[in-house]
Amino acid sequence: MKFVVLCVAIAAVGVLSAPPELPQRPRPWKTPSVLLERLNPNTSGRIVGGFKVTIEDVPYQVSLRNWSGFHICGGSIISPRWILTAAHCAPTSANPFSTIMVGSADRKQGKVFKLKRIISHPLYDPNTVDYDFSLLELREDMPFDSTRAPIPLPEQDESLAEGALCRVSGWGDTMSWTESTSMLRATDVPSIDQDRCSDAYTNFGGITPRMICAGYWEGGKDACQGDSGGPLVSNGKLVGVVSWGYGCALEGFPGVYARVAAVRDWIRKESGL
Repeated sequence: MKFVVLCVAIAAVGVLSAPPELPQRPRPWKTPSVLLERLNPNTSGRIVGGFKVTIEDVPYQVSLRNWSGFHICGGSIISPRWILTAAHCAPTSANPFSTIMVGSADRKQGKVFKLKRIISHPLYDPNTVDYDFSLLELREDMPFDSTRAPIPLPEQDESLAEGALCRVSGWGDTMSWTESTSMLRATDVPSIDQDRCSDAYTNFGGITPRMICAGYWEGGKDACQGDSGGPLVSNGKLVGVVSWGYGCALEGFPGVYARVAAVRDWIRKESGL
């Protein structure tokens, strides 16, 4: 299984060229194995082909931190008390995060909030990365301003038109020595036909109805390592969560995102939103 999850993407460094060890790769930062993965441009994660953004451009973006304050994954503000991220970033069996950081494009700054609990989707399958969703409840309500604000959600089973432009963002690996992962980056990618994307990923089990694809068939723009759990936004709504893919920004393999509209009722049931 591949651990490089994504949607609106941000990225970092690659030097050597070698085939990926695993076919699927969700995209959180891993330590210390990430040090090895960053040497391989086919497996390291990043917002590839992206550009710097301010936090005011994407005020819903958050950084999930481990106990030492190290950035692991992205996430999205959906209310004063709730964050939506990927289940592979926040398993219910163990809570690897002590905080989230909000309100700054610099991942070394921002306001820190502690987590109260994690609710992962009960049907999440780590082998297929299906139902890749987790809700994070904060210990206290988050005040909103221009640097931190919720992103609206789609309705249950709301469709996303083929070719719809989507923005993915994060602090993931950029695979470029000149592009720092300390500052928030984003890229714009179109949604991809579901059947065509599933055909591209036939050797990896295909794409389920809880997934959507976004990117360019020629490659060049994508989310990657460190972008997992982050937002994929189209027409002002959170349509996807950075989930997985084959490599990053490779020709013929668009990024795969967890489809938010497929679990809207579950989000409402667990959070009341």
